[in-house]
Amino acid sequence: MPTNPGTTAALRASNQGRVVRVVREAGGLSQAQIARRTQLAPATVSGIIRELVDAGFLQSEAGSGRRGATVTVSPGAGVVAGVDFGHSHLQVAIADLAGDVRDSHVVAVAADVPSDDALAMARSMVDRLLADGGQTYDDLRAVGMAIPAPIGRDGIIDSGSILPGWVGVEARSAAEKVFERATVVDNDANLSALAEWRRGAGRGHEDLVYIKIASGVGCGLVLDGRVHHGGLGTAGELGHLTVNESGPLCRCGSRGCLEAYVGGAALIAQYAPTGGQMDVPAFVEKALRGDQGARRLIEDAGRHLGEAVAAVANLLGPEVVVIGGDLADAGDLLLDEVRASMRRHALTPVAREVRVTASELDDRPSCIGSVLVALEAVELPG
Repeated sequence: MPTNPGTTAALRASNQGRVVRVVREAGGLSQAQIARRTQLAPATVSGIIRELVDAGFLQSEAGSGRRGATVTVSPGAGVVAGVDFGHSHLQVAIADLAGDVRDSHVVAVAADVPSDDALAMARSMVDRLLADGGQTYDDLRAVGMAIPAPIGRDGIIDSGSILPGWVGVEARSAAEKVFERATVVDNDANLSALAEWRRGAGRGHEDLVYIKIASGVGCGLVLDGRVHHGGLGTAGELGHLTVNESGPLCRCGSRGCLEAYVGGAALIAQYAPTGGQMDVPAFVEKALRGDQGARRLIEDAGRHLGEAVAAVANLLGPEVVVIGGDLADAGDLLLDEVRASMRRHALTPVAREVRVTASELDDRPSCIGSVLVALEAVELPG
């Protein structure tokens, strides 16, 4: 149960969370190391570890010689699920409470599937992955879920341009009804930003901008070490920054949005105007194999994206900008143009300091991010 802020119970829960977080991130620490990293008193750390070891959440293994005992997350403490809905896919991952993904599975899903059906499919996949791993549903502690749509501060999805079957849905309550577990829901770009910051190209930085270029364009922000949602809950809608008010029509209803110049669906529409079936990975493969039309479109997209990156860099001053999504698989064909354009349009000190790089996460970072927020939602013993 949630605790009231400012109470002794709230302080205790916060301290427990700090201890578990540093142990999880390091993979194992001595009590002295935990005290230094959390800046908690050694006696406080000792008491928390004793409680969590007794509850089966942590384990302590004696070290050799003068080395102290190493504290790790217990393998039997339970698991979490990460659920990642995309424009045309659903990925589910099961991870232990140390944050290591044990198994995952991806299936194709039509964009117009009603939310109830999509969630039922996700629950079925969670059930199957748990069974395949020799676990029961009782082992599941929490769920994280990524949605490729703006989620307002009221938690309701009010844009149907990507997932029309989710319009008007209060995503968290709908998910908790299906999964029967505490569930954290966020935009997929926000969760990708979190994953890159914790485990990818943004490690060691306080600020990061993650830009996802797939069929559309998404953006997630980590500012001062926290995912930034903004007062409305919808911060990061970079794809609908106006590039040219007389430009092509965007799926959002406006003209000349960045997404209409950079998004994979828009590029494919220019490449194959007769309506031939092609997805973004196939389009990128064409470019990498030397197709001049595909290469030119990706280079042009990189220049437009670089202008947007320059604007964001001037405004926020992030240390690193990470480019991910299916179009980022074009590698330097895209990134060289982004970097060159950013240098032309950003202030000189900004252009000199901001690093533009590709995602370092092989799996979909939004799925990893959904696992990370699920871990934070796990209720600790006591």
